[in-house]
Amino acid sequence: MWTIYEKKSLIKSLKLIPKHIKKEYEIWKRIVELQGIQGLKMIKGYHDEALKGEWKEFRSSRLSLQWRVIYKAESEQLEVYIIDINAHKY
Repeated sequence: MWTIYEKKSLIKSLKLIPKHIKKEYEIWKRIVELQGIQGLKMIKGYHDEALKGEWKEFRSSRLSLQWRVIYKAESEQLEVYIIDINAHKY
C-alpha cells in the first residue's frame, strides 16, 4: 500500500476546485494508494506521464481534459507527494 502526502497549500486550494474534480481526485488517490503508479498506467484516461524541463522529477495525471494533478513518487518508500492540482492552460 502506498502512502500519499498532500502539500499544505494543496489542501487549501481544494476548496476552490469544482466538486466533480474533487471527486475525480479522490478516485485518483484511492487508485494510487492501492496500486501505485502502475494502477494509473492501466487506466488510459489518466494519461499519466513524466514531466520534462524544470519539472523533470515530477509526473502529471489528467483528472479531466483541463485539470491535472502534479506529483512526485518515491518508489523505494512507496510514497507519493502531491504538489498541485491545476487547470491546464492550452
